[in-house]
Amino acid sequence: MRKHFFTLFLICFGFSALAQRSFLRRGEYKDSCHHIMIFGVHIAGEIPYGDMPSRFGGNFSAGMPILYKTSKNLIVGVEGNYIFGGNVRENPLAYMYTSANTITNGSGNPGQLRLNERGFTAYAVIGQIIPKTGKNKNSGVLAYLGIGYMQHKINIYDVGKSLPQIYGALSKGYDRLTGGPAAMQFIGYMYLAKNRLANCYAGFEIQEGFTTGLRGYQYDTMTPDNKKRLDILIGFRLGWMLPLYKKAPKEFYYN
Repeated sequence: MRKHFFTLFLICFGFSALAQRSFLRRGEYKDSCHHIMIFGVHIAGEIPYGDMPSRFGGNFSAGMPILYKTSKNLIVGVEGNYIFGGNVRENPLAYMYTSANTITNGSGNPGQLRLNERGFTAYAVIGQIIPKTGKNKNSGVLAYLGIGYMQHKINIYDVGKSLPQIYGALSKGYDRLTGGPAAMQFIGYMYLAKNRLANCYAGFEIQEGFTTGLRGYQYDTMTPDNKKRLDILIGFRLGWMLPLYKKAPKEFYYN
């Protein structure tokens, strides 16, 4: 996953460099606030709070925002994030383990099992850029809020495909699929360079998921999965952006 994310980052950076090449030959533009369409990629490290720590430890997320910035530095848009991690604290298959801490497969031999955290969030966002003092009016403190949806589960991976206990749809009785409406707050700094190449942002995020179990029944506890939860993720994200300006500025400074 990390390798694929890094590859996507390099592709986006190369595209940006080609798209801005002709602009750089003409010189820097005279600075002012612009209408800008912004496409981005980011990665974040997150720590769980609320009901989340009983199931998962720390995780990572990778996301893509699509934002529109007005000439008044108002930000509106959408963003999606993929949640992934390997620190699973709740094991719904614990009762299947033998005294040797293994699970017996269909052939009577120890099977190989991996538990991972998987999930996603999706938000509609609105916010504001507060420019710093100076010439670059398109950069500054970035603050925005989001309303959307959060979903997560325990991803159960049968390495040898040899465990009939969790074969096919049976794994759904153990994966703790959970989801519900969510809110997100972000504050950080966004820098849109005047050469349009060094565009990045970083800051702190908080996400609150008002979730409940989405499976009707848990096989290990033999009870319905309908508990109301408050799943909180607090993290730091770092991202890169590709700005597409609505129209070229009419005034330039020539080198």
